[in-house]
Amino acid sequence: QVPLVETGGGLVQAGGSLRLSCAPSGGRSFSLNVMGWFRQAPGKEREFVSRIAWSGNTDYADSVKGRFTISRDNAKNTVYLQMNNLKPEDTAVYYCARSLRWSRVSDDFDSWGQGTQVTVSS
Repeated sequence: QVPLVETGGGLVQAGGSLRLSCAPSGGRSFSLNVMGWFRQAPGKEREFVSRIAWSGNTDYADSVKGRFTISRDNAKNTVYLQMNNLKPEDTAVYYCARSLRWSRVSDDFDSWGQGTQVTVSS
């Protein structure tokens, strides 16, 4: 497992943007791993948001496709989630996670960050 740290959450009005960042603590590298973003809203199950392979292949949940962009900078060991045109229903705690598999299933991710709160006001 690799401890991960997310930053960049906050409060934004509907239609606004935020960029989340995720990096492993301790200077470890995840350049060969699949990195994913998940989110969990109050009273709801954790859900897949996006993932990116070491090769740069990306995948998005239908609910965020066209609004969110995942990217990674392997030299900086950092993964980003650019979130545009945010909606109140995007309000959730967002988690960064690492997997050795190309998967959308949270159980396939073995390292998680502590989460960062994103709140979108209407």
